[in-house]
Amino acid sequence: MSSRERRNSTPVQPPSPRERFYRRERQSVPAARAFARDALQDWGGYGRAEDVLLCVSELATNALVHGVPPGRGFLLRLVPYNEDGGVRIEVHDSGEGAPVLPQQDVQEPCEGGRGMLLVSELADKWGVGVRRPGKIVWCEFVP
Repeated sequence: MSSRERRNSTPVQPPSPRERFYRRERQSVPAARAFARDALQDWGGYGRAEDVLLCVSELATNALVHGVPPGRGFLLRLVPYNEDGGVRIEVHDSGEGAPVLPQQDVQEPCEGGRGMLLVSELADKWGVGVRRPGKIVWCEFVP
């Protein structure tokens, strides 16, 4: 193999994970969405970007409303995985409990209860991991 062939066969490094901490403030949700949009663009775009961004908004909102005690915040972590361009979203918070899907249909004009339903419909997988204190709510998208 020539030196040129070796140079051309060097494996491409996947993009690095991105993370940012957000305080318990209303403006944290649009800031998290903008951060995720910038990361996806830096990684070369993503065909399901709108689904990813909607799930970032929903998970960040859930963290602020249900998972972040006063004086605390949440960590948003975006992880590219596999060669095909999959994306994993993680929201780390210090609150107790875990999100669940509603047991009954959410009726109008109810303001809540749709967030995790949207995540479960848009993402390929989602779940909850344990951390001390709190939890990690995650979802994954494959291209």
